[in-house]
Amino acid sequence: MHLPRAPSSPWALALAALLFLIIPTNALYFYMDGQTPKCFLEELPKDTLVVGHFNAEVFDQTTGGYLPNPQVGILITVEEIFDNDHRVVNQKASGTGRFTFTAADSGDHRICFTASGAPAGGWLGSGSPNGQGGVKFTLDMAIGETSQLESTDKNKVQDMAAKVKDLNARLQDIRREQEREAEFRDQSEQTNSRVVKWTLIQLVVLGITCAWQLSHLRNFFIKQKLT
Repeated sequence: MHLPRAPSSPWALALAALLFLIIPTNALYFYMDGQTPKCFLEELPKDTLVVGHFNAEVFDQTTGGYLPNPQVGILITVEEIFDNDHRVVNQKASGTGRFTFTAADSGDHRICFTASGAPAGGWLGSGSPNGQGGVKFTLDMAIGETSQLESTDKNKVQDMAAKVKDLNARLQDIRREQEREAEFRDQSEQTNSRVVKWTLIQLVVLGITCAWQLSHLRNFFIKQKLT
């Protein structure tokens, strides 16, 4: 297992210690040979959230380096040693992924990683020329309270919620505008209908008046002739 080189100056040591206090992450990488699991112990308090990001790279004989390989798979297991090795995580993932779990009780937890995905005698069983191993596994694990580790996710959720709220507000405005247009259209149709009815009534009244006047004039002329 290889860890990053520690700073040499006192000021650098103090700064590194401060950073580790502020950001509770453990970043490391190690080599895996064959399908032998690599495990380490972590003492976790109760209700502690653990979030890990990992990346597995396979040794390539042609380039002489470690490269991503879509055939590689990783099995992540977490066991509670204090509870008769009770397994709380059994996750199969690709070569690059993420895992998360919350410690149900305080105590030591065994976290193991196993590479798979090739037949026997393949790249999993043939390591690099210097004997480091066939798979280089990079792990970045954050350990802390839920509120600390999920602050970024919460911010993203809040941003999405704000966008959804804004979209809902716009939809409400559009609906109000549509309702106003529908109400205005109904009022216009009612007004037009009333105008048409009133025009018809006026025409009927005018027709009756004309008919009465013609009849009256006719009777008047008839009486004039008789006299």
